[in-house]
Amino acid sequence: MIETRRNLTPVDPVWDRITTEAQSAVDKEPLMGGLVHACILHHKSLDKALSYRIAAKLCSNEMSMMVLREIVDEGYADDPGLLEAARADLMAVYERDPACHRLLQPILYFKGYQAMQAYRVAHWLWKRGRHDLAYFFQMRCSEIFGIDIHPAARIGKGIMIDHAHSIVIGETAVVGDNVSMLHSVTLGGTGKEEEDRHPKIGNGVLIGAGAKVLGNIKVGNCSRIAAGSVVLQEVPPFKTVAGIPAKIVGEAGCDQPAISMDHMLGKDL
Repeated sequence: MIETRRNLTPVDPVWDRITTEAQSAVDKEPLMGGLVHACILHHKSLDKALSYRIAAKLCSNEMSMMVLREIVDEGYADDPGLLEAARADLMAVYERDPACHRLLQPILYFKGYQAMQAYRVAHWLWKRGRHDLAYFFQMRCSEIFGIDIHPAARIGKGIMIDHAHSIVIGETAVVGDNVSMLHSVTLGGTGKEEEDRHPKIGNGVLIGAGAKVLGNIKVGNCSRIAAGSVVLQEVPPFKTVAGIPAKIVGEAGCDQPAISMDHMLGKDL
């Protein structure tokens, strides 16, 4: 009888690819060696690399990198969904952003991806009643990345935020899975009321640069919001809206606009 080997190292093709890309980057540009080794090659798994990266970006004189890394590690150990979402976000960026040619890039360079993973830890803290720590993560994300996501907001997996500057997502906002948005998007409220007051974005929605979606309204699955639009009313599924205020101007153009990333309106519109 053949004895089964114990303590086998789990196979992770995604992490293997990231480390291969990291080593190639160092070979091509030795001056990047310190950064790449610290962020990628010194770690044994994606979650450990992400906890290091998040802590390194958000640390300050007010909160050390060591403390922040312990918090993030605790989150990943407690909730496997955090790493699952991180993987889905990573593939979303790689598949939808034409400027992304390696899985290594979002982890090292893309603030949209980095900020989303920091938000996910903040949301984990919020759900466990650790609100002050969650607010600290929100504050540092806003200061470092220029992205302000309330830790109570609920955001699905497979999120791609391209360029990612000046993103604002309010406290009671809900964002579905496989959503893509560009810079300067606001999912905001319309007043001082404390009840449910922010948008509910369905799955597969594409939100163009500078679009503002305001109030407790629903944006249907696989719809498309044109750049610069101000959305104040519900958007049906599979439709394109544009303008100020936004109005329906046609169909979404395809089954999965958030994946195709096609922002062009039809010539007849």
